[in-house]
Amino acid sequence: MSSTEPDALLGPADIRDLAAKLGVRPTKQRGQNFVIDANTVRRIVRTAEVRPDDTVVEVGPGLGSLTLALLEAADRVVAVEIDDVLAAALPATVEARMPERADRFALVHSDAMQVTELPGPAPTALVANLPYNVAVPVLLTMLERFPSIERTLVMVQAEVADRLAARPGNKVYGVPSVKANWYAEVKRAGSIGRTVFWPAPNVDSGLVSLVRRTEPIATTASRAEVFAVVDAAFAQRRKTLRAALSGWAGSAPAAEAALVAAGISPQARGEALTVEEFAAIAESKPEAAL
Repeated sequence: MSSTEPDALLGPADIRDLAAKLGVRPTKQRGQNFVIDANTVRRIVRTAEVRPDDTVVEVGPGLGSLTLALLEAADRVVAVEIDDVLAAALPATVEARMPERADRFALVHSDAMQVTELPGPAPTALVANLPYNVAVPVLLTMLERFPSIERTLVMVQAEVADRLAARPGNKVYGVPSVKANWYAEVKRAGSIGRTVFWPAPNVDSGLVSLVRRTEPIATTASRAEVFAVVDAAFAQRRKTLRAALSGWAGSAPAAEAALVAAGISPQARGEALTVEEFAAIAESKPEAAL
């Protein structure tokens, strides 16, 4: 890979100039906060352990701060951008600032929630600064649709990072924690301050690392069946599982029978269970409720 001059990355003045030329004003509706610090994007790429043979998919590249840092390190980058103006401008930014890598970049102008295929080789990594309002659904959708993604590093609101990485028994453990853990080993991978963004958000951000499980959760239940139990358990998280799962099972006694068959106390609550235990409950669903 040819070396790239440090000034190929975007600094604060570059970001503001680009935005002014394009008439772009970051919108709250899309949760847009652009990273303006080259050291931060390089740190994200390092933390993501991007390798020279990786095909990285990036969701929400914005003006291209992280995109350029990814292109320095990866074999290929595919960026998914929903915004018409940003999508139109990004290839030109890559061509202008990193011409020797431009042929290794592809843009998909689409809503990430609607993307079912990507151009070129299957992605091996997902690295993204995810808009706060759609971070969890986008992350889970990408992991489901692209099983070739082995490693993921996302920057999200600190509170969302805590939820994703929470373990059973933690007060913020919930649906995102369990569903992310279905796909991957999840951990917090650092914090990001507010000053590296434009505009500066009123919350801190966190990095979350997800390394896909080499062996899927051992269960005869499908992902959809397991996720249905998870959704039911946390819809009424203060209730015991016997009560919370009564609708899912058809009745409270049926829920109790499924829980006992799975080796789980009917008096337990969802926040105490591992993803494997949710899978065991899904397997024990009464025939009448299937």
